[in-house]
Amino acid sequence: MRSDLLKEGPSRAPHRSLLNALGIDDTEMKRPFIAVVNSKSDYIPGHQQLDQIANAVKDGIRNAGGVPFEFNTIGVCDGLAMNHKGMKYSLCSRELIADSIEVMLTAHPLDAVVFIPNCDKIVPGMMLAACRLNLPSIFVSGGPMLSGKGIDARVGLNEMFEYVGGYSVGKVTAEQLAEVEQTACPTCGSCSGMYTANSMNCLTEAIGMALPGNGTIPFVMSARRRLAKKTGERIVELLKEDIKPSDILTQKAFENAMRTDMALGCSTNTILHLTAISHAAGNDINLKMLDQIGQKTPQICKLNPAGTIFIEDLNAMGGIQAVMKELDKCGLINTDCLTVSGTVKDRIKNAPDADGTVIHTLDNPYSKDGGLAVLWGNLAPDGSVVKKGAVLPEMMQHKGPARCFNSEEEAYSAITGGKIKEGDVVVIRYEGPKGGPGMREMLSPTSAIMGMGLGSSVGLLTDGRFSGATRGAAIGHVSPEAAVGGPIALVEDGDEIEIDIPARKLQLNVPEEVIEQRKAKWTAPKQELTGYLKRYAQHVTSGAQGAVFED
Repeated sequence: MRSDLLKEGPSRAPHRSLLNALGIDDTEMKRPFIAVVNSKSDYIPGHQQLDQIANAVKDGIRNAGGVPFEFNTIGVCDGLAMNHKGMKYSLCSRELIADSIEVMLTAHPLDAVVFIPNCDKIVPGMMLAACRLNLPSIFVSGGPMLSGKGIDARVGLNEMFEYVGGYSVGKVTAEQLAEVEQTACPTCGSCSGMYTANSMNCLTEAIGMALPGNGTIPFVMSARRRLAKKTGERIVELLKEDIKPSDILTQKAFENAMRTDMALGCSTNTILHLTAISHAAGNDINLKMLDQIGQKTPQICKLNPAGTIFIEDLNAMGGIQAVMKELDKCGLINTDCLTVSGTVKDRIKNAPDADGTVIHTLDNPYSKDGGLAVLWGNLAPDGSVVKKGAVLPEMMQHKGPARCFNSEEEAYSAITGGKIKEGDVVVIRYEGPKGGPGMREMLSPTSAIMGMGLGSSVGLLTDGRFSGATRGAAIGHVSPEAAVGGPIALVEDGDEIEIDIPARKLQLNVPEEVIEQRKAKWTAPKQELTGYLKRYAQHVTSGAQGAVFED
């Protein structure tokens, strides 16, 4: 066992002495040592009670004859970091999380790992670490929160941001805003819609690194604790069977994740993270491959923010395994893939059939292609991403004049100040991985547009990114980014921008010679960076490459 590096032989007497100080006895010294990597913190709703999940995991490990050792990682809540400088650190934290786990589990060699994430960048950060370490590993998230109560319907966090936009134009009163802020997030857990956290927890299950139910069982249900205990038991068996992430994270497994992603209409952030994880696993995928899969995979679920269905509803209808079972009916799932609990075929055979409402059948999909789309054109030579399943029909094709802003703050002020008109295309640049730096999520501008009633007439594009809670014609990850001289840096106010999602097109309708003239005059803006952001900007690559660090 790997932990023998700590505990075997006369030379390890000092090490055993330290372990004895922890209360480890002679019987435990002979058992497998299992790491429990927890992202618990006291001020993130998705994380505050993860100690309950960790305790259940540790109980399961002990039940199966292992010895658990828990340590914590950092974790950024995108909701709390939104619309201020803190958001620059969200995507950046993914690499720090991976690095810190690598450090801990190399300095203290244990035998296997249980990862307990819940929100946003923590899931992919832990997945990157699992790929690097290649120890027997399994994931169990904290689970989603329940949907909340809004003004006239169930809501998630995205509606709260939209209510702010409605308030700015008098559509929502101060009293209503104060009332719904008390009811929108009624429990702990990752936010209730198909936002980034739930998207990644669902895809971790789909790719085979977590037990069935990981993506959808709500935090408040006792089934979540039982799943955590079962996960703790299962990791000891995975160690005995010597099943590692490299055995599970194959090209076929990534195809399963991508197809499930498209069928669900997940967050656009999943494209960043799947690209990064595949790179770490040695199975590189790219935007072209993602879009090819998207064009052949029907969208059979529309969850909040794209619809009125929430994660808890998907869970009640069989969750991710039921979605994959429906996709398999037309051969879209690789059922021979190994998972942490048998093959995909083993897992989906007892899943319920699609109910037709929460999970549509293949003969009645929401759309014949997937919920995410990749757009190319002279504005995005390396690609850009849109959550197609959350775009209104009238915005699938749009031409309009550009309104250019060099930061999120400038754009948000103009939007809420009534300076954006019907037909405009808002361009927010210098918010990419290098330019931000950190590729901020911009839920506030998109939500303001929707809340002000402009969602059916205004487009928005950026070299930054969007929350999974974003809906509307919001196109992110425009690459190359402005900070490296990408075409988005050369757009001027009044230029016509053409968006054609069905044709996968994002075009600046300006003569090529004019674009070249502007490019000859362009210079990169000077950044005054310090600390981790400075190091991050020096090493991070394009959003089209998953914003991974340079090799």
